[in-house]
Amino acid sequence: MTMDEPKRWQRKAPSDGAARAYVTLDALQRLRHRARGFSFLPRQPVHSILTGRHASRLRGRGLNFEELRRYVEGDDIRTIDWPATARLGSPYVRVYTEERDRSVLLLVDQRLSMFFGSRRAMKSVAAAEVAALSAWRVTSLGDRVGAIVFSESEVTEIRPQARSGAVPRILETVVRQNRALRAGGETLADPVLFNDALRRAIRLLPHDGLLCLITDSFGADDETVRLVTRIAAHNDVLTVFIHDPMEAALPDMGRVVVAEGPRQIEVDTAARGLLDRFAAGFAERRARIAGFARDHAIPVLPIATDHDVVDQLRDLLGHRVAPSAAERRGVRG
Repeated sequence: MTMDEPKRWQRKAPSDGAARAYVTLDALQRLRHRARGFSFLPRQPVHSILTGRHASRLRGRGLNFEELRRYVEGDDIRTIDWPATARLGSPYVRVYTEERDRSVLLLVDQRLSMFFGSRRAMKSVAAAEVAALSAWRVTSLGDRVGAIVFSESEVTEIRPQARSGAVPRILETVVRQNRALRAGGETLADPVLFNDALRRAIRLLPHDGLLCLITDSFGADDETVRLVTRIAAHNDVLTVFIHDPMEAALPDMGRVVVAEGPRQIEVDTAARGLLDRFAAGFAERRARIAGFARDHAIPVLPIATDHDVVDQLRDLLGHRVAPSAAERRGVRG
């Protein structure tokens, strides 16, 4: 949803307006150098949003207990289970196997509802940045990453792959769909697509994976809750809630034209009732997300469009790191 004022106020936007509205492949590739200082795994710093109750729902990748057996010469004495040894009268050790690399599936929202932003970047751009950072970070930790990137005109599935094999295709798909977004086009924002993407995720992520929802949650309904609950029964789910400050408090801009696809209507933003309804709608959507997340112990990472996405991820996940060489040179993606 976009706003165009009859006096063409959009022409007064900063000169980097194109950068705010759309993302480039080069920008997403450069984010590889900044994909550090945060993790979606359960071992989190004390300030991380994933600590405590929420952290227990993120399984991560580590060691699985396999069996308890008698000690044999050559076993690491650190694996001796002393309570079992005392109980059974002879040395016993605990045997572990390393958990295989896990699959991480990114659900990247590039619908028209994401084509909105008041400062720094559109929600669609912030979502693209989060997707790129997540993909680079996941592969750097040795896990598999895939994606479902969806818009009103296209849905692309990319099955999770090891190393960084899937990352180029993920980034190219995100950029293509991002740059296809147009204000005042013939397509209308479609809330049903969100649930369609979740149904695809069920097929691509059967169990023991991590689903990362990168969306503004436009169109989320009871069916959304049912689908996410089904996925969460056998996988971890993490929601990255993309939002713009103007959604919470629409400023008085006088008379503007609100456009969604081919439909346009002139509204008076000075009308108190309109501002209140706009803010109430966003508050209701955010409360619904928070309530569902609380009931199902699903972490929610709120990402605002008006601040650097990397800094927000690091703040939310509790890490403080020194800038990389690329960041010191001013390469910020």
